[in-house]
Amino acid sequence: MKKTQIFLATLVTLAVTAIVIVALVMANKINNQDRFSVTGTGTVYAKADIANIQVGFQTEVKKTAAEATQDSTTKMNNIVTAVKKLGVDDKDIQTTNYNLNPVYNYTSDKGQQLVGYQVNQNVTIKVRDLSKIGDIIAKTTEQGANQIGNISFTIDDEFTLRNQARELAIQKAKEKAELMAKQSGMKLGAVKNVYENSNQNPMPLAYTNAKLDLSNSASGGVAISSPEIQTGQNEIKVDVTLTYAIK
Repeated sequence: MKKTQIFLATLVTLAVTAIVIVALVMANKINNQDRFSVTGTGTVYAKADIANIQVGFQTEVKKTAAEATQDSTTKMNNIVTAVKKLGVDDKDIQTTNYNLNPVYNYTSDKGQQLVGYQVNQNVTIKVRDLSKIGDIIAKTTEQGANQIGNISFTIDDEFTLRNQARELAIQKAKEKAELMAKQSGMKLGAVKNVYENSNQNPMPLAYTNAKLDLSNSASGGVAISSPEIQTGQNEIKVDVTLTYAIK
């Protein structure tokens, strides 16, 4: 008798649990069916006030690792000195790559032979005075830089601009939701969820001085003219998705 009671109690518990689970699933299903989502995009434009430039070089092949290292040290010290003379602070110069590599030559009769070493080194320079971008490119090239690129323009403080873009995105999303509700005959309830997706990746501007003639520049010859770099405007874009209840 006792075992029968325990068995029946277990069945009742399982049945109640199943009913609760089904009820929750159905409620969630109904909930999802009574939702309507719409996305709005807000975009504002502003002139960039920061430029990031990657400057570096690949040394010529040297017989020893020590010679390659000394060559790279001299070049980079000259590059950094030139950049500082143009008003760039220490905090805005960051080494982003340094590689000392052996160089091999392969021939069919002798196979692979070590011919020397070379260094690849890069620094990223944050330029706060955009009028000096061209001068920085020219001066670093004069000091031996033969790899310059990945120039990107950013805005130092985007907080206010991003708030403006978000406000515009929400306004557009609301307008779209009201129009679609009117066109479809729906009745919108309260906003139940808000999701934001921000575009925060500035587009880099590719620039290279690989084709410039460096034969005279590094030895005190003719100075290289500063290139014209156009900063343009930055786009601050925010997507906002609003989820409404449907009455």
